[in-house]
Amino acid sequence: MNESSFPSYKVAAIQTNPVMCDKTHNTQDIVSKLEEAAAQGVILAVLPELANTGYMFSSREEAYEYAEAVPDGEFARTLIDVAKRLKIYIVSGVTEVEGECLYNSSFLVGPHGYIGKYRKNHLWGDENLIFEPGDLGMPVYKTPIGRIGMIICFDGWFPELYRLASMQGADIICCSTNWVPMKGQPEDCLAMSNILAMGAAHSNALNIICADRCGTERGQPFIGRSIVVGPEGWLLAGPASETEECTLTASINIKTTREARQFNKLTNIFRDRRDDFYDPMLGTQMPLTHW
Repeated sequence: MNESSFPSYKVAAIQTNPVMCDKTHNTQDIVSKLEEAAAQGVILAVLPELANTGYMFSSREEAYEYAEAVPDGEFARTLIDVAKRLKIYIVSGVTEVEGECLYNSSFLVGPHGYIGKYRKNHLWGDENLIFEPGDLGMPVYKTPIGRIGMIICFDGWFPELYRLASMQGADIICCSTNWVPMKGQPEDCLAMSNILAMGAAHSNALNIICADRCGTERGQPFIGRSIVVGPEGWLLAGPASETEECTLTASINIKTTREARQFNKLTNIFRDRRDDFYDPMLGTQMPLTHW
């Protein structure tokens, strides 16, 4: 498969319910779910935030105990091997250690091995007591199935990240997440996280794959509701169950994704930027892709 052929292919948001601090169980469960997804024809699979450890660390010291290097740690090496064996692309959240620093990270692997990683830029709640803020910016990785960026959970509340990714030519954003209930959320309304992802997909012509977790961990409930959003902002799959593990699948197409940037013959969301009075790259040094 190569990008120039602009294929349609199947993606998956894999919604799990990890066991806190049981990396062996969680990794075995993840591998099993990836094998099932690949058997269904999935080419790109996205897993939740901190997928191999669980989320509710009691302290920075506990997080250190379960953190691993990326890409040289056991979990990353396992998913590299799985991606090569199944000939698929995988994005997963992980508790990453580098020297004395801890990061809430995600990483991308594929049929030929490790591709790259992302470190959560916007920390939520007690994460600020455990992790360092991300220091890799908003990288976009060119792959044979399209240009892929990653965000993690609370990052989705910041439209700047989606715009920085889209200005670098991103086709797909993989969001590994552990969404929690939002204050004031009406029962008969889409989750705020779903609404924000749909708006970002529409305003940036992006496919967004959001893989959440479900269950309750150390008293903290998680909302599930994983989704796959197309480049026009509409749901391609989901929301998933609030309480059950599942693999949510949809088909995406890179050609139609890039065509979605042209709303009509006179309106293009990138060409029509007013960069005469605002900086399309928000003052960063990341490379601008010219359309």
